[in-house]
Amino acid sequence: MSKLLLLLLAVHDTVHDLPMKTNYSEPKIFTGKVDVSKWNKLSKQEQNEAISKEWYVYFSFRNPQTGKLERQTNVKLEANRIKTAKERSEYLKTVQQNLSILLKKGYNPYQDNTKLNNKYFNKVDIVHKSETLNPKKEIAQVSTSIIVEKEKTIGEAFEFGLKNKINVLGKASYSNYQGRIKRFLAWLDNNEIKSSSGISTLNKKILNEYLNFILETSRATNRNNTRADLSSLIQVLVDNELMSTNFVKSISILKATPERNKTYSVKQESDILNYLKVNDPIVLLYTQFIIYNLLRPIEVNRLKIDDLDLEGKKLFVKAKNKAVKVKIIPQKIIDLLPDFSQMNKNHYLFTPTIIGGEWEAEENNRRDYFSKRFKVVKDHFGLNDDYGLYSFRHTSITNLYKEFIKTLTPNETKSKLMEITGHQTMQALEKYLRDIDAALPEDYSHLLK
Repeated sequence: MSKLLLLLLAVHDTVHDLPMKTNYSEPKIFTGKVDVSKWNKLSKQEQNEAISKEWYVYFSFRNPQTGKLERQTNVKLEANRIKTAKERSEYLKTVQQNLSILLKKGYNPYQDNTKLNNKYFNKVDIVHKSETLNPKKEIAQVSTSIIVEKEKTIGEAFEFGLKNKINVLGKASYSNYQGRIKRFLAWLDNNEIKSSSGISTLNKKILNEYLNFILETSRATNRNNTRADLSSLIQVLVDNELMSTNFVKSISILKATPERNKTYSVKQESDILNYLKVNDPIVLLYTQFIIYNLLRPIEVNRLKIDDLDLEGKKLFVKAKNKAVKVKIIPQKIIDLLPDFSQMNKNHYLFTPTIIGGEWEAEENNRRDYFSKRFKVVKDHFGLNDDYGLYSFRHTSITNLYKEFIKTLTPNETKSKLMEITGHQTMQALEKYLRDIDAALPEDYSHLLK
């Protein structure tokens, strides 16, 4: 492998500018004499003929002896092992971009590039190679020491990306994010390519295969979320020059039907609350915070004693759409609460055994605990996966809408609801109301003939 090719592998390791006199032509791509953008319009025979040819990047450099631009050795690397036109073209575009950067940094095929080598490579492995080079395109037969940087493995690069994200995402978000990334690395190790392979071996085809695997084993929503997390992490690697391109961005997002808990009927809600009153008072109060304060289950789990200002009738909760959300505490909730005066203000409001206590568990684990505990209730009433704790929030908002609309116009009703639900925009509230089918028309039987 020539010095040029070794430099291409490490071009992303430095971004400092090194102004040079323009003694070269900008690198171009040869694609078998066809326009790849019109590939689908070619006949099968034309496609096969084009893909059977050698594709490469080519450029010219000014010969210092003649002063003329002379064509240099074609740069192919591994391009012609790629069998599809689109992926081969994308690969060569990266090579073209890297070669252009190298030329701007000062690469000169007619002189010693030791300074450039030292600038681009860490002194890790010294490889002694004797090469016979074309005297018209490179220097004569040389014996040189090339200093090569060890490439990060996929696993090492992804660990770097995770460390970068740990201070950006919240605990629960990072836990989900890390889980998806770790599952991808585990999938790699169970397939032909390993996480111990160099990061340069990772490509769009591999990621597409993994996303197809996720789609086969779960739902489109999970596949799309996995795609988003992988794209986010790879963008960190691109920004830090560990990868050249975020090819996940070019992978399509699939249409996915969102999952939503159904609204409880009046009888269902009444039966569940009566059952909890007798069998599980802690989960009863938990659900009442959802019903009367219209909180999401995860928000209820975050509540600490100090978040409740009973005198001011205010509740402070960390919500998904803002750092801290302030809501009123309805008198119905205040009447249900115990005396907090002797309780530790830093204790959680809800724990497995008492109201107001310590609970050493992650946020997601606390939420999952109450979801599983409520499943006992669902099983008792024969409710399927369409119902859950979140259903109480949908039910309360639907009930409020129905009450407001009796005396207010639709716009007045939605304005009132926005103050209670915490939606940031009218459009967001309207979409939510449509999703839960809160605004249903009156009986129109008399209009039908």
